[in-house]
Amino acid sequence: MTNPDVTVLSLGAGVQSSALALLACEGQLPKPDAAIFADTRWEPRAVYEHLDRLAVALDRAGIPLYRVSWGDLRADTMDETKYLRLPAFVKGRDGRAAMLRRQCTERYKVEPVKRQIRLLLGAKRSRTGAILSPPAGRTAVQWIGFSTDEIGRVSNHHGTPYLTSRYPLLDLGWSRQDCERWLTSKGWTVAKSACIGCPFHGNRTWRELRDQHPAEWADAVAFDHALRARTFVGPIQQPYLHRSLLPLDEAPIDKVTAAELQERQLSLADVELEENGPADGCSPYGCRSGDSVD
Repeated sequence: MTNPDVTVLSLGAGVQSSALALLACEGQLPKPDAAIFADTRWEPRAVYEHLDRLAVALDRAGIPLYRVSWGDLRADTMDETKYLRLPAFVKGRDGRAAMLRRQCTERYKVEPVKRQIRLLLGAKRSRTGAILSPPAGRTAVQWIGFSTDEIGRVSNHHGTPYLTSRYPLLDLGWSRQDCERWLTSKGWTVAKSACIGCPFHGNRTWRELRDQHPAEWADAVAFDHALRARTFVGPIQQPYLHRSLLPLDEAPIDKVTAAELQERQLSLADVELEENGPADGCSPYGCRSGDSVD
């Protein structure tokens, strides 16, 4: 796509997208026409504080920041009239933990960003309030913060004729560590962007919540218990936030000792998965899925 009408940054407020935003603010990248943050309304406090600081930098650089939302993911999950979109853990056919299909990212991250892009391209609203397709011939490029260590995830995600992806970190040859080093050199500390009760959290993140953010830990624990108290639309087994299929406040989230490693016959890959989880953040196009239950 050449000469797009609009260039936008998909701002998840994590390490890579924050680096892109600040590189543009400093003039090391061309300024996008807008940055868009999709809010699930259940991010940690540190993420919102970081986003507020980013908003100041973006405003000074003349880059508009749009905060968009589909709704409150936590509240919606507790609504018994709605399907469970969270990729919670349930007992699979083999008796082991398996994840339900992840639907929250598409609904609460991807679609709100795309709606805002259509509006920026001049799309009109229908009588019901739905945002229609943009005028014919209008196009947009969306910056996504995939780094060189994530090159296997690169594709044109959109499937829409008016929208094309671009990956500026790949053009720079930057890895996630490069982004972290650059941000640190500029005095920025970036919190992981993911919902408080995301089942993709590894034990490291759960421990951090428990030990450093007790209010957010209490929220996640209460939410986890409430999951199994609600009635779901459609058949579903008992869901859990932790892969152990135990309540979060009973789950084994402390570091595995050498004795436990031997007793449980865990491989290094098993330990890595338990410790860090299959995802380390959830930008609109950056939430990794694990194997899901059928």
